[in-house]
Amino acid sequence: MSKKILFAGALLVALAPVGAFAQSGGAAAGATTGAVGGAIVGGPIGAAVGGVTGAIVGGLADQQQPRFRQYVVTQDVPSYRYQEEVRVGATLPASGVQYYEVPAEYGVSNYRYTVVNDTPVLVDPGTRRIVQVVR
Repeated sequence: MSKKILFAGALLVALAPVGAFAQSGGAAAGATTGAVGGAIVGGPIGAAVGGVTGAIVGGLADQQQPRFRQYVVTQDVPSYRYQEEVRVGATLPASGVQYYEVPAEYGVSNYRYTVVNDTPVLVDPGTRRIVQVVR
C-alpha cells in the first residue's frame, strides 16, 4: 500500500508541470488530469485508466480554439444570458438554450456548442454541463 502511495505522489510531482501547462483544455489536459486523479485513487493502473478516460473526454485542442471561436462568430448564433459564472462543470437550464452541432472537422461530435454571455462553450447534450469554455 505504501508503495502505491509513494508512486502516486511521485507521479503527481512529475506531472504537475505538465498539468499546469495543459490547463486550458483539450485531450492533453484531460489525459493529464485523468492520469493524476487515477494515480491518486488507484495507483499505476488507475493512472493508465484515468489518462485514457481523460483524453477521451477532452474537448477542442488549444490550437483549434481560435479557429472554432471564429467559426462560431460567423454563425451569428444568439447568446444566452446566464446569471451564474460561465465555467466548466456548470449546468445550463433545460429550456431557453439553443444547442448546435459541432462540425466534424473539429473532432468533438459527442458535444454541442452554444454561446453563453458572448462566450462559445462546448456542452454535453445529455447533461447540459459545460465541458469546455472556448477562449
